[in-house]
Amino acid sequence: MLKICKRPKSPYWIMRGTVRGQSIEESTGTADKKLAEEIRAKRENEIINEAVYGKTVIMTFAHALADYLEHGAGNKRFLTPLLDHFNTTLLKDIDQHAIDLAAKKLYPNAGPATRNRQVYTPVSAILRHAARKKWCDVPILARPKQPKGKLRWLKPEEAEKLVEACAPHLKPLVVFLLYTGARAGEAIWLDWSNVNLDKAQVTFVKTKNGEARSVPLHPRVVQSIANLPHRDGAVFLTHKGNPYERPDPGKDADTSAGTHIGSAFKTACKRAGLGWIVPGKGKQPVFKTDVTPHVCRHTWATWHYQANRDLTALQKLGGWKTVAMVFRYAHANVEEHAKGIQNLPWGNQGEKSQEKTAIS
Repeated sequence: MLKICKRPKSPYWIMRGTVRGQSIEESTGTADKKLAEEIRAKRENEIINEAVYGKTVIMTFAHALADYLEHGAGNKRFLTPLLDHFNTTLLKDIDQHAIDLAAKKLYPNAGPATRNRQVYTPVSAILRHAARKKWCDVPILARPKQPKGKLRWLKPEEAEKLVEACAPHLKPLVVFLLYTGARAGEAIWLDWSNVNLDKAQVTFVKTKNGEARSVPLHPRVVQSIANLPHRDGAVFLTHKGNPYERPDPGKDADTSAGTHIGSAFKTACKRAGLGWIVPGKGKQPVFKTDVTPHVCRHTWATWHYQANRDLTALQKLGGWKTVAMVFRYAHANVEEHAKGIQNLPWGNQGEKSQEKTAIS
């Protein structure tokens, strides 16, 4: 059994002894004897339960999260609120109901997409990591249903208006987004060390799916960034000539790289006429637009499919996990099938019938 005692030169009580054949010598982290005795009893009980029932009865969310990060399985983004919420909750007690409650409590005014991204996805990843270590069962979670959004992309003439309407510091960045399909974060934190103008190629080292990828550069992109006055550090700079700030893990609102260029991008959309005006507070007109920085990625993908009809190449260049994720860009190009529909039986007969009617 465990007993508490003190080491020389240490103010803290330690736990020492053997439980179920396991030799233990651990600090209680306290100089209070009464508290140390409570910690000893709890620890002894944990060891006995683990020996009898396995780790599934003692592993907490905090344990699983720490191990998840230690093994490089993820980053700290969105995890701090989850740790504060679940902390010492046993993994076996984190079920669908517990996660649903956490999502509502942590993000009461957020939509399904935000709750999915900031609660369900990271919690699921941590639980799956724990399940691989036999600390809990593999989670089977139902996620919030998200409304199917319309795939917004720009026609070439719209894209040209947007580029011309951009402020000088934003123009090369928007050209880059439109012709590489880069996510906003991949672009605004791109370093010159990953750009090769001679080979007309860029490499995105840190990506959303965790896999580096290289993309050929369109001549317009090469020309655009070749005219930038610097060749080291960040490729794209703010209007003040500074690199864009990295995301702040402590700010819930800082969830998208696009927010770092959102104001300037929206101003460009307004100048380009890509939006509409609605009454605001005090009947002051407010500009609205459905064109965001991420629309540039949709635009590139749609253009690429129009030009090449190759979903596999599009998947590889865009960094999507599966080809199914790029099918929507084929759906956006439904007009390509018009000729085939017109060639179906009776279509031409209908035209002939109309001609006969006109003659008679």
